[in-house]
Amino acid sequence: MTQQTSMTGRPVISATGLFTPEQSISNEELVASFNAFVERFNAQNADAIAAGEVEALHPSSVEFIEKASGIKARHVLSKEPILDPAIMEPRLEERGNDELSQMAEIGVAACRQALERAGRDAADIDAVLCAASNMERPYPAMAIEIQQALGIDGFGFDMNVACSSATFGIQTAADYIRAGNAKSVLVVSPEITSGHLNWRDRDSHFIFGDVATAVLVEDAAIAPAEHWDILGTKLKTVFSNNIRNNFGFLNRAAPEGVGKADKLFVQEGRKVFKEVVPMVAEMIVSEADRLGIDPQGLRRLWLHQANAGMNRLIAQRVLGHEADADESPTVLDTYGNTSSAGSIIAFHLHSEDLAEGDTGLICSFGAGYSAGTVFVRKAA
Repeated sequence: MTQQTSMTGRPVISATGLFTPEQSISNEELVASFNAFVERFNAQNADAIAAGEVEALHPSSVEFIEKASGIKARHVLSKEPILDPAIMEPRLEERGNDELSQMAEIGVAACRQALERAGRDAADIDAVLCAASNMERPYPAMAIEIQQALGIDGFGFDMNVACSSATFGIQTAADYIRAGNAKSVLVVSPEITSGHLNWRDRDSHFIFGDVATAVLVEDAAIAPAEHWDILGTKLKTVFSNNIRNNFGFLNRAAPEGVGKADKLFVQEGRKVFKEVVPMVAEMIVSEADRLGIDPQGLRRLWLHQANAGMNRLIAQRVLGHEADADESPTVLDTYGNTSSAGSIIAFHLHSEDLAEGDTGLICSFGAGYSAGTVFVRKAA
């Protein structure tokens, strides 16, 4: 990269990267494990259940999972313990302070792929933003560890807006470009969602999977020939308790609550569906109008991968018709819900076939509530 190049202040997406864990859990495997747990629990608590003191657990099924979510499988970093009815949690060995942490490791892998695809090296990058739904620790920031591992001389910080973290990170990076405070920024989303999922909860045990994505946001002046112009970004938050996780450093101040179900992912799924779909659809259409973009003319929607039904309704309200797999591709079936990484996975895997001038939308939404839109146009 020529350092003397005059910057334009126009942000683009130069490249993306993706790390996918080798291990995957099918719905059939998950249901067999969960139902074995249910059978064991009900047998151990038979007397209390008969006395009405304990509520019996109900088995799950592949049909229930796929009808409720559209998910058929999910990648994880630690498969065997999750499927063990006596454990039903991931097991990742604690690493020493001088070793690369688990989140940093998968984040670095995604970043390296993005850098390679854009023809960049560490000297070209000014900042690293680690945007994810949960951080492995409060500090030092995961972003700074990733920055160090990549050999980047700049700055980094963590940001958490749950499932919208990646799009919030992209706007933040784009704003640095617009303001002239950076020319090249990595937005990395390492999502080890298996760690905050309650694998014993019938209503949610099938939802999440592990992954890491990276997005390289740069000034148009230094972008590779093939890139995506960022036409506009928009963020929105509305407070809601319908998706919540109460795990935090103050849990030790109330030890009676440690280990309770609310210290993991919990949600009121029907309320989320009813409230988020119209909010996101209206946000997309309004922002498209502000940018002078016909929403029905969008070539592709890369939507947050949480629920197939939600995406179907949002796409229909935006495009004016039921979207097919080409217009609104899904990765939900094989990756599950990967929180903030979902829309980026969809973009990474389903964008190269678009033609110069095609316009699309990267959109995420989730806990907060939070929602982010990134309208893009293929430049070459």
